[in-house]
Amino acid sequence: MYNINCNLDSVFSFSLFCQAAQVAGEVNSWVEKVTSGLIKELLPLGSVDQTARLVVLGNALYFKGAWTNKFDASETRDGEFHLLNGSSVEAPFMSSRDDQYMASYGDLKVLRLPYEQGGDKRQFSMYILLPEAQDGLWSLAQKLSSEPEFLDRHIPTRKIPVGQIKVPKFKISFGFEASELLKGLGLQLPFSPEADLSEFVDSPVPLKLSISSILHKSFVEVNEEGTEAAAASAIVTRGTSLRRQPDYLIADHPFLFLIREDTTGVVLFVGRVVNPLFA
Repeated sequence: MYNINCNLDSVFSFSLFCQAAQVAGEVNSWVEKVTSGLIKELLPLGSVDQTARLVVLGNALYFKGAWTNKFDASETRDGEFHLLNGSSVEAPFMSSRDDQYMASYGDLKVLRLPYEQGGDKRQFSMYILLPEAQDGLWSLAQKLSSEPEFLDRHIPTRKIPVGQIKVPKFKISFGFEASELLKGLGLQLPFSPEADLSEFVDSPVPLKLSISSILHKSFVEVNEEGTEAAAASAIVTRGTSLRRQPDYLIADHPFLFLIREDTTGVVLFVGRVVNPLFA
């Protein structure tokens, strides 16, 4: 069973004379509500000031899914997770010996963990992409981002017998300001004084709007029962994701994960686990 709450077109606008802190509070309250309390402060103190004219909520997404085959919590054991710097930490690992949707591709193993279906025909799954090399995360991430068909070519299509799979429990919270990243990718005009985003708002007073900041926050928790995840983004403007011999997947070093709707191929979340103890 999964629960998805997605709102892609909510807009908060305010005039120059409104209290910026009050508006930020209204936006944060909306985000907290639609993400079931997982994201409480999308707009931190000071991110909206009196030069702002419009705050546009680009999206807020909440996902909660239960595994089709849940992990037995009594089988969860602490184990060693190897970090990129050569050290290691003790982390709780979920474990299973049931047949799994898994495939090996030379230096890469991919595990698909399906979620129970809800009331519609959508089928969501989490994918664990584990490079063979303990330091293979970055080259894997580069392939995933630069080769459009990479994921489709590495989707496990059938269950196979496994000797064991071990996946760490993890909880990740992450936030960043995306405007500099987008500028680096070549998106310059919306941030410049030459931009005109006035159609975002119906105002009796002519406004020439440009983007001052793009804020994003996400949260993902994976445990024996399933996954709970949320993400939200905001744009602030201002004037001017055949059976064979048993195989193993031991995710004891950095890996990529993503949550995907398998019917359409749409990826809702994508991330990396470099230390499962980091919240």
